Amino acid sequence: MIVLLIILIGVGGMAYVPIRNIDARRHKKRKPMDPLDGAMAADLLQAALKAGASIPGALIALDVSLCEEEEASGLQVVGRLLMMGATWDEAWSDVSPRFDTLRDALQPAWEDGAAPLPLLERGAQMLRQSRERQAREAAAKLGSQLVLPLGLCFLPAFVLIGIVPVIAAAGISIFQ
Repeated sequence: MIVLLIILIGVGGMAYVPIRNIDARRHKKRKPMDPLDGAMAADLLQAALKAGASIPGALIALDVSLCEEEEASGLQVVGRLLMMGATWDEAWSDVSPRFDTLRDALQPAWEDGAAPLPLLERGAQMLRQSRERQAREAAAKLGSQLVLPLGLCFLPAFVLIGIVPVIAAAGISIFQ
């Protein structure tokens, strides 16, 4: 009888756990997206322009795709202002600095009629190269910073494991 009661409690507990987890997932707030990298934004903008969108239309589409970010991008405002005839500098005045690469790459295309795709490609490539260079510099700096702590850890260990036993063995054999 006790065994049957334990089995019923165990089965009931196992049935309760998944239901509780499903209910908790429903009420859990969605975490906002991390801000989009400038190079990825340039790639998305390239895709929109290759698909035939205008520069303002591509900026609006990019803003819509970034709607779950914590920080508003302001690209939709830029697109709408450009459609209404605002100047390039007026339209981009309130946009986050992380989109400066897009602004700088698209400005010759908007004002002079240059092809925007190579400009966006070059801007994204420069961002990626800059990030790679910074990562290499940080790795080199970390390597030089780790020399002292590793030396302070390995030198005593080498002495205790490698030199002390040899001296102790030699000392024991000398004194016998």
